[in-house]
Amino acid sequence: MIPNWLHWLSIASLLVAFACASIIAADERTHPQKMWIMNVVWPVTALFGSVFAVWGYYRYGRLAAQDGVEDHTAATPYPAMVGKGSSHCGSGCTLGDICAEWLAFSLPVIATWFGWHTLFETKMFAVWVLDYLFAFGFGIAFQYFTIKPMRDVTAWQGLIAAVKADTLSLTAWQIGMYGFMAVAHFWIFAAFLGTELKTNTVEFWFMMQIAMLFGFATSYPVNWWLIRIGVKEKM
Repeated sequence: MIPNWLHWLSIASLLVAFACASIIAADERTHPQKMWIMNVVWPVTALFGSVFAVWGYYRYGRLAAQDGVEDHTAATPYPAMVGKGSSHCGSGCTLGDICAEWLAFSLPVIATWFGWHTLFETKMFAVWVLDYLFAFGFGIAFQYFTIKPMRDVTAWQGLIAAVKADTLSLTAWQIGMYGFMAVAHFWIFAAFLGTELKTNTVEFWFMMQIAMLFGFATSYPVNWWLIRIGVKEKM
């Protein structure tokens, strides 16, 4: 049984995150980012980063606004730059996971197509395959719209560069996210609380918020390396 405190904590966390995303989105209307895709990245990041995302946006994101500093990368410390790169990757993962989870919930047969009852006894593992595909699609798109204008390359070159830039960081992110969701599913809810963690509950999405923070942590060192060697762009 899910305790009341966890239920209300989940609601509070989600409401605060939505409020944070709204604050950032509203500010971006008067202070749009130089790189338009970041106008999407920052609010989506707030869906799991909450108040920390708001702090990061006003401290470092505003530097890259159209009315910000001329050379925002020079004004951004490298650890913060890596954090922005990780959030850029994570926002694509977040949108992908949201779409995949609700699609599989609405149409359970999709989980069957990805191995539920044949390869996987647990539906969650089959949905993870779908999660990865959606996250990969969004992640590559986000990278493409970052790399192509910054490097002034052809569409094909931009796509190849996006795949190189996002595959490792996205995979690292998903590993962190999957790891925590497995703990939440099998231990916190099944073993400890004696209940199922279902997609259509606020508790699921609260756990997903925490899982995304784990994804940020596991992708951060990968993004540090990718930016250092020039595979990913400085932001």
